Amino acid sequence: MKVIHAADAMQRLALQWRKSNQRVALVPTMGYLHAGHLSLVHEARRRVGPAGLVVLSIYVNPTQFAPHEDLSRYPRDFARDRQLCRKAGVDVIFAPDNEAMYPGKEQGQYSTFVVEEVLGRELEGGTRPTHFRGVTTVVAKLFNLVLPELAVFGAKDFQQSAILRRMVKDLNFPIEMVVAPTVREPDGLAMSSRNKYLSRSERRTALVLSYGMEVARRLLLRHPGGLPVQKVVDPVARIINSQPAARLDYLAFVDPLTLQPQKRVRPGVQMTLAVFVGKTRLIDNTRL
Repeated sequence: MKVIHAADAMQRLALQWRKSNQRVALVPTMGYLHAGHLSLVHEARRRVGPAGLVVLSIYVNPTQFAPHEDLSRYPRDFARDRQLCRKAGVDVIFAPDNEAMYPGKEQGQYSTFVVEEVLGRELEGGTRPTHFRGVTTVVAKLFNLVLPELAVFGAKDFQQSAILRRMVKDLNFPIEMVVAPTVREPDGLAMSSRNKYLSRSERRTALVLSYGMEVARRLLLRHPGGLPVQKVVDPVARIINSQPAARLDYLAFVDPLTLQPQKRVRPGVQMTLAVFVGKTRLIDNTRL
């Protein structure tokens, strides 16, 4: 397994792979890997086969964090990540630094960003208005540096996946977007690197996200013809806000393709929510 830090070295190697017609899959991550990330590696390997190449990137991208967010304390453990990647069969870790990804930015000499202007306005984009500009920019750069045939993302970041699909389509990237299912803990909590922030009591409180989604599913089972959105929002919000350590950021029911808000909750609608548990902000989603 190789570890590459320089952007130009990564791109030179990727160009060699392309000349030799090797299939390449990219798994973009911010590191501090868990079983959810490793499931993406296994999906990438399944798709490119034993003769293909799986590249996992590790980069905590500063442009997708607002100044008040957790960039400086985002969990990092490269030695542990490297061991996990080796065991999972990753061929190359691409772990650039900020200068490699945004050359000259500190000196005011970097000014190009990729912006999706429709799907990112609400939900995460409403709460974190600069977030998706950073995501689309860094992923576009990773695509150009690794030159993958396919890229594998997790379904937990539902809106992110929808925006990246749109970017790939709109900008004609010759890349297949693969979105793999969310991996959960046995009690239902979606795996996330930020779960590390939770105290023991907050970890129990965090189950309110998956419980809220289950409440919505049960309501829809009792009313298969659908319900007005507020008839679902109100009971779910009450449950979440009844927990002293939990605070609902947003709860929405949207079309899974357009992300447009829905007036009625029907089968096939995407439920997406963000909840603060203590100071930690967690997201989740499900197709009802």
